[in-house]
Amino acid sequence: MTAQARHGSPNHKSPVTIVKLGGSLSPRIAEIVPVLRSTHRPLLIVPGGGTFADEVRQSEAGTNADAAHWMACAAMDQYGWMLSAQGIGITTKIARPRDTCVLLPYCALRRYDPLPHSWDVTSDTIAAWVAGRLGGDLLVLKSVDGIEAAGKLMARIESPVATDVVDPCFIPYVLEHRIRTFILNGTDPVRICRWLRGEQVRGTGIGTTF
Repeated sequence: MTAQARHGSPNHKSPVTIVKLGGSLSPRIAEIVPVLRSTHRPLLIVPGGGTFADEVRQSEAGTNADAAHWMACAAMDQYGWMLSAQGIGITTKIARPRDTCVLLPYCALRRYDPLPHSWDVTSDTIAAWVAGRLGGDLLVLKSVDGIEAAGKLMARIESPVATDVVDPCFIPYVLEHRIRTFILNGTDPVRICRWLRGEQVRGTGIGTTF
């Protein structure tokens, strides 16, 4: 099953594409980052929390919800610095980048504090919030092909569904804010490259089709 991911030229009406790079893909970042850097349009990469956020979850007994939230946001910055070691630039500004770069989101999240302080909100929904602020499309890279129902990949989702692929707030958020979203398997750099070229690839689209 495939889902269509259509983009136009660099003058496409979307000002920027946001790429959420999941923490589970950390062993593959040396393969993924060059693909993201090679595209013809600027990408703003939102890092996951990865093992850094896992440490927050494991130590949560000694914190409250607010502290855990900000610790997890700081974990995203840590993963972002790991990505930067692959030769990619960083930014703390939620703005269209001139070149593909990694967003360190902690300071912006502290400034705007836009989302509930709960584990129902993770870097997935944070990436959606960034995409919403910039009016951009959102590509979510996971270590799975997309969202499944009854053992079959869903090519497109137009209403909330139960899944553990993304956090519980993510799908309702992108649907409510009409953020064009596509989930695909980031372990396949060729598939990422094809999506960035506007080709049809296997994955799950949410809301408006590409």
